[in-house]
Amino acid sequence: MTEPAVLDARCYAEVRLPLRMDPVVAGVELTRSAGTGLFALYERPGEVSVGFGAEVEVVVTAREIRYRGPGGRSSVPVSDEPLHQVGELLAGCGIQDWRAYGWLGFELSYLRTGLPEVPSNQVLGHFVVPAQEVRLHPGGARVRTLRWDGLSELHRRLEGLHDSGERTADPTLVDDVTDHDGYRAAVAAAVDDIRRRRLLKAVLSRVVPVRGPIDLAASYRAGRRANTPVRSFLLRIGDVEAAGFSPETVVEAHRDGTVTTQPLAGTRRLTGNDVHDAALGEELLSDAKEVFEHAVSVRAAQDELREVCVAGSVRVEDFMAIGRRGSAQHLASRVTGQLTAGRNGWHALARMFPAVTVSGLPKPEAYRAIRRYEPEARGLYGGAVVVADADGELDAAVVLRSVYRSGGRTWLRAGGGVVADSEPDREFEETREKLRSVARFLVPETPASARAAPPDHARST
Repeated sequence: MTEPAVLDARCYAEVRLPLRMDPVVAGVELTRSAGTGLFALYERPGEVSVGFGAEVEVVVTAREIRYRGPGGRSSVPVSDEPLHQVGELLAGCGIQDWRAYGWLGFELSYLRTGLPEVPSNQVLGHFVVPAQEVRLHPGGARVRTLRWDGLSELHRRLEGLHDSGERTADPTLVDDVTDHDGYRAAVAAAVDDIRRRRLLKAVLSRVVPVRGPIDLAASYRAGRRANTPVRSFLLRIGDVEAAGFSPETVVEAHRDGTVTTQPLAGTRRLTGNDVHDAALGEELLSDAKEVFEHAVSVRAAQDELREVCVAGSVRVEDFMAIGRRGSAQHLASRVTGQLTAGRNGWHALARMFPAVTVSGLPKPEAYRAIRRYEPEARGLYGGAVVVADADGELDAAVVLRSVYRSGGRTWLRAGGGVVADSEPDREFEETREKLRSVARFLVPETPASARAAPPDHARST
């Protein structure tokens, strides 16, 4: 390690090291060593990747997109296709083989329709290209950095990792019957709208506060062991901190142009009794309301993908399979297609975001219903955590089954798809089933685990 401390900022140096820990556990322990800084952990099949610091930042608001990178700072007015702008800014950042981590807030979707109005200073998305990154696989780690001293530091941190152990969760931190009457009234009002043909489906959610501070990393670890997500994440980017166990993806785009989405709609609880759960699964498959909700979501996903895919390439796979996700089971399908020439994962994400399974149909009318009947903006809930690579790979997980922390608050949020046959009591119970995927695994903060204050945003755009 005699090379100069600072490399050409356009190229990562890297080294491959053995890994003797479970990748998820190693990733959690690495985030603990991040101190007060920015980090993002993202798990998908076969890989846990963790980025630290921000060599490049892209921040989206309703008014402008701000950029900071090796070439300096700039801002551009936001268009009605902000994700195209984000993709172009990252592609032009000048760093070879970059990987970006970021999040999108649900209200970003409003920019495309112009309704409802979004406050001009509300952050709707935040992406970073990290200065340091570790990609963890069973048995090995790929360490990347834009600075040689960072490479030595990450090497030492990996060698010094030890399993701090799993801590005991406290389910009493959450009261999942909060706002029973308010949520039932909102569902009833939405059902009336649907029966009056103002819209076809609306996904309504409710907020549940967490009593007292939690150890976010320990809560992620405990929840990840007990859940069966398709993706999971733990992050601190900007003013947002979150840990979650995503049951579905918005978009999976690959360098060969194939693109996939996973609509998930229709729910029954999981009890832990195999015979009972199988019976509930069969009940789910024969429930007309749940099947209708799933079918219209799959149809909408097909229609959206057709707008960016080669004619005739969009198809449905594994239609209405049962997907088990933590404390609930769902009707699950996969919709795939081949992107047309000149289109990439950002185009697909722009068309698919937000997932129909967290918004409703038609989407503009669903946004209006959500604003009418939900007491506060969603922010990250129903949005996406995104990882995108310079080679065209893009992976976006729907943000559900998560715990959120920002502005001195910690909370959970869960919702359900409301259609003409929805019953308010059943929809409320469905939110409770989903909340249990997270609520049972929240670990109280202790003096030893007390988190530091959020990072100084003087470094942010």
